[in-house]
Amino acid sequence: MPKTNKIRVGIVGGAGYTGGELIRILLNHPEAEIKYVQSSSHNGQPVSFVHPDLLGDTYLVFRNVEIEDTDVIFLCSGHGKSIGFMAQNNIPERIKVIDLSHDFRLKREGNDFVYGLPELNRDLIKKANRIANPGCFATAIQLAILPLAAAGMLKDEVHITAITGSTGAGQAPEPTTHFSWRDNNLSVYKAFEHQHLGEILQSLGQAQPGFDKAVNFIPVRGNFTRGIFVTSYTRFDESAGEAMDIFHSFYKSHPFINMSGSNPDLKQVVNTNKALLYLEKHGDKLMIISCIDNLIKGASGQAVQNMNLMFGIDERIGLKLKAGVF
Repeated sequence: MPKTNKIRVGIVGGAGYTGGELIRILLNHPEAEIKYVQSSSHNGQPVSFVHPDLLGDTYLVFRNVEIEDTDVIFLCSGHGKSIGFMAQNNIPERIKVIDLSHDFRLKREGNDFVYGLPELNRDLIKKANRIANPGCFATAIQLAILPLAAAGMLKDEVHITAITGSTGAGQAPEPTTHFSWRDNNLSVYKAFEHQHLGEILQSLGQAQPGFDKAVNFIPVRGNFTRGIFVTSYTRFDESAGEAMDIFHSFYKSHPFINMSGSNPDLKQVVNTNKALLYLEKHGDKLMIISCIDNLIKGASGQAVQNMNLMFGIDERIGLKLKAGVF
């Protein structure tokens, strides 16, 4: 696309957390211009009324979708709604679609969406017109174990405990997102059966065909607002140095993945599109810590990274964000 033209962006379902973060990132993206933000529940209201952190940054008003006025459409509505949107709208192939819901992540007949994990499918993403943005837990977990899978080194079950902030549950109020319940509290939910397991297993099968071991995933609700902190371990018969070589080789060309030399903490990634990874060998077990911001690398930031790749520009543009560690 010509350098003089900005990427014209439409956002569907812009009133939630991922929509708000997407707007915030794109307002400061030098190669993108938001043409419209749609919300069924807030049509006609200023975007900054729903997202008060954007007060003074934009005068956009929620309005109806105008498909022909865009180069790319981000679908930020709830799970199950993107399938309906695609069925009800005849979107020309020239207009790219990036879906942030679960609707198109799993391969099935008639699904032409590319799974949008850049660290796994970057070359496919560059040629795609339709992208299924990965889930937040799935992103953090896959980044921890895909290097081993790609090296054919996943030999046994994988054990994972991952804790997420309250924004991972979305903006609609729920008993488990209420401050008085969430504060000073922890709880396990959907143990061994979280919906993101499907896409994790799909990617592991892509990276290491024939992998058939269990992935034991225990999700935990945390008493903080944003971020995901994952601790994984599996049997690994080689040395810690060989593990580090595998990870460095896998991620050497991926700008948002950082190998940490010391045990990381969550604040190092909050408000960024980074993922931090840390390895420790304990006997015949390799422990991998991974952490991301669930709303950015786990959702809106990764979606913009995919947009950058689809339009042939540097994947880092608009995403050079600094963490607030104090």
